[in-house]
Amino acid sequence: MLLENIFSIQKLGGCAMYAVMSATGNIGSKLANILLDKGEKVRVIGRSSQRLKPLLDQGAEAAVGDVSDATFLTNTFKGADAVFALIPPNYAADDFRAEYNAVGANIVKAIQDSGVKHVLFLSSVGADLPEKTGVIKGLRDVEQRLNKLEGVNILHLRPTYFMENLLANVGMIKNMGNMGSEIKGDVKFAMIATQDIAPVAADHLVKKDFSVKAIHELLGERDVSMYEVTKIFGEKIGKPDLQYLQFSAEDSKKVMMDSGISADVSDQLLELGQAINDGLIAVKQQRTAENTTSTSIEEFADFFAQVYEIS
Repeated sequence: MLLENIFSIQKLGGCAMYAVMSATGNIGSKLANILLDKGEKVRVIGRSSQRLKPLLDQGAEAAVGDVSDATFLTNTFKGADAVFALIPPNYAADDFRAEYNAVGANIVKAIQDSGVKHVLFLSSVGADLPEKTGVIKGLRDVEQRLNKLEGVNILHLRPTYFMENLLANVGMIKNMGNMGSEIKGDVKFAMIATQDIAPVAADHLVKKDFSVKAIHELLGERDVSMYEVTKIFGEKIGKPDLQYLQFSAEDSKKVMMDSGISADVSDQLLELGQAINDGLIAVKQQRTAENTTSTSIEEFADFFAQVYEIS
């Protein structure tokens, strides 16, 4: 941790504060901005003071360090009224699940040692299942660790498949002329834009309307298939005949590893894709106004087209 940040944390002492992990990411940065706009005090956590600067300019306090350091996290959580806990995925990890568990253990220890009483953990739909869910298994492990904490109110926020994952198709369209993955083209499943997650998280954190160990699924605007997504994206980028191909596991793994994803993470993502194909990753809560978000795949297609245009 930087010395200036140690001083900053000590100076504010026990004031009400929201600690936001991974504050430079898509969800963490938006959450921090929402809280700051509400006039709340926010401690933003990240590895780079440079990347945190836009939030500091708006009045946030920085805690710069590594989440692999439990002491750093403990000092950062002290004085926080509530914590937004998120484990940024390392797609180059040799053992993805083990890395999640290591960081999860640090988060749990920091919560215990700092005395924070409200924690919102960003998990995933499918974390209720013990196996066959690929990368989600690590999130389940961390949920289980958090659930063992006594005297701490935990909310597991479980969004579904991120629409942003579809951006991997930009390069594929440019290089191969089609979209594709290991997921079947006709299987419908829920997708969510990450911009819709932060407002829900902010509302829960400010209201602290959760107790003991609660779960809130976020299901996006509606369920869609990859065939539907491809048609919508194709029309938006001027390729109305764009096709979607389901790749074999071998071809999918090669594509992932060629992009820098480790062998272990590639295998975990393939297992997740198979779980989607088999209908294993199923939501547990009936779709309601509270778990349905606003951004449609048609609206996200505008962003996809912008990325496609500049790539």
